Amino acid sequence: GRKMSKSYNNAIYLSDTKDEVWEKLRTMVTDPKRIKRTDPGDPEICPVFGLHRVYSSQEIIQQVDKGCRTAGIGCIECKKWLNNALKEKLDPVWERRANLATNYSMVKGVIDAGAKRAHEAASTVMEEVREVIGL
Repeated sequence: GRKMSKSYNNAIYLSDTKDEVWEKLRTMVTDPKRIKRTDPGDPEICPVFGLHRVYSSQEIIQQVDKGCRTAGIGCIECKKWLNNALKEKLDPVWERRANLATNYSMVKGVIDAGAKRAHEAASTVMEEVREVIGL
């Protein structure tokens, strides 16, 4: 395990399946000083805990903090709780993404309309620039 990074092919993407997310979480680096399950850990130096702070409820964050520091929970259990929190937060995003992936014409229409508006705005700005510099 190592830090999560696109370079290491272990970053979590919205296009990942739930199994792929779990596999990436499962192999995440944790507190390097926590060698054995019975060793107390320090959540402040564990990247998994940082993700808990973003995705988990306050109740889970407190349980993870205490459980890690007292060796009351292991790193895999901590990662399972994070996986559940991620699923809860990302399920609506994954569902919306799946719907958009099956509706190409609607997505293309939105992109084309945005491109047209951007072109119109850029044309107006370029006209003003040309006028100011005397072209």
